[in-house]
Formats: sequence, structure tokens, C-alpha cells
Amino acid sequence: MIAMASTTIMFGVLLTVLGLIGYFLTGTTSVTALIPAFFGLILLVLGFLARSDAVRKHAMHAAAAVALLGCLGALFSLFRAPLATRPAMAVFSQAAMAVLTAVFVGLCVRSFREARRRRSA
Repeated sequence: MIAMASTTIMFGVLLTVLGLIGYFLTGTTSVTALIPAFFGLILLVLGFLARSDAVRKHAMHAAAAVALLGCLGALFSLFRAPLATRPAMAVFSQAAMAVLTAVFVGLCVRSFREARRRRSA
């Protein structure tokens, strides 16, 4: 299960980089461009916590919940107003965050199901 901790750290890094790139490419004018970075930092912390056997299960469930909230938030932002009325960088950042977090949630669900099967066997 340590693999999912590393996967969590990787997705945390990707989201943090996405947020920082969006922030600096928009001229550091909007703190909302850092939203993916905020989610990424939380995933980074949870990924490092998940390396400990004592808290792995709780950290990974928390990471999946955080990613699900991030995905839903990004999707809500994408669909709340016409795409043509918003800056391209904002649309790209929201779409990328939605995809990254959705993929991560899918990987978490698969990992949780495999862990349950192993415990049952």
C-alpha cells in the first residue's frame, strides 16, 4: 500500500505545480489561481502521513475525500459560467484539476477495493 502513498505525493506535486504555473502565468494577480496548489499541498501532507503504517488507512481515505472535493469544485467552476467568458488559463487550470483529481479518486477506489479483497482472503 506504500505505492498509493507515493502516488498521492505525485498527484500532490502535480496539483501544486499546476497552481503555481497558473498563478505566475496570470501575473500573480489572482489568489484563486493557487487553488490547485492548496489541494496539492494537502495531498502532499497526506501522502507523507500515509507512509506510516499507523495512519495509512485514515490518511488515504482523507486524501480520496480531499481529491473528490477538488474534483467536484473544479467541475462546478467549469460549468457555472460559459467557458468563452473566462480566461483560457482559468479554464485550462480547472479542467486539468478536474482530470487529475478524478484520476486520483479512481486510483484510490481501486486500491481500496484491492485492499478489502486482500483482507477478506
